[in-house]
Amino acid sequence: MAFETLRTETNEDGICILRLHRPDQMNAFTVQMANELEQFFRDINGDDSVRAIVVTGEGKAFCAGMDLSAEGNVFGLDESMQPTLDDMDNRLEDPAFIAGVRDTGGRVTLAIYDCCKPVIAAINGAAVGIGATMTLAMDARIASEKARIGFVFGRLGIVPEACSSWFLPRIVGMTQALEWCYQADILDAEQARAGGLVREVVAVDSIVERAVAYAASLVKGRSPVAVALTRQMMLRNSAAAHPLEAHKVDSLAMFYTSIHDGKEGVQAFIEKRSPDFKGTVSEHLPPFFEAWCKRG
Repeated sequence: MAFETLRTETNEDGICILRLHRPDQMNAFTVQMANELEQFFRDINGDDSVRAIVVTGEGKAFCAGMDLSAEGNVFGLDESMQPTLDDMDNRLEDPAFIAGVRDTGGRVTLAIYDCCKPVIAAINGAAVGIGATMTLAMDARIASEKARIGFVFGRLGIVPEACSSWFLPRIVGMTQALEWCYQADILDAEQARAGGLVREVVAVDSIVERAVAYAASLVKGRSPVAVALTRQMMLRNSAAAHPLEAHKVDSLAMFYTSIHDGKEGVQAFIEKRSPDFKGTVSEHLPPFFEAWCKRG
């Protein structure tokens, strides 16, 4: 995959480091970056050489928010349109609607949500606006001591985006989420950690190394199919209306994993050896998976 605003590299453990690459602009977010991020996360499920993704910024910043210097509507919106809720139901995949109405950050976080590999944010510096909200769909956030995180939409007279009204209260609780968005302040790394947003704070020089090591600890010696199912089950079932819905999916996921990689896992446990899992995300997700994901 060739990108202009992103750089990628994958190590021998299958950890892909994805760098936002507009360092001269503090990795400010553009419509092009949104499109490239969405493509990356939609395509990565088909690359079985990648087990997990670490997202970081090139240079001193993670992402300093939307590039407000762009010509026209900086968010890429078509101001001639007057979209309605019915349009959001019926025209969501209309190309003109995608380009002119839908929130670009939301398209990115929905792609991250659908990803079948763990995604870790290595917040090396400023992460403001979409730079903060894009990390919410990731599995964990590790911040450098120089990180500065802000849900600053209120200062611009706009609202939180990138599906953050769904993700942020689930991560930090409703009261904290509302306070951060109302006040629109810049949080330092320790404030973000104390509020439950950040897993840990590390030295800036070691943040990528630490995030890569953490990502590897989540997938090494694990079935890629079981990891993919676990990620999607946690994200989707936690928002289900009743635990019965989780039971339905748990049952199917347990059924199919237990008759494939699960057999090798059990045998390896009995024989006191490391398992040799053969399942791949690109080929061996169970038959119910695609239809289940399409339910939303």
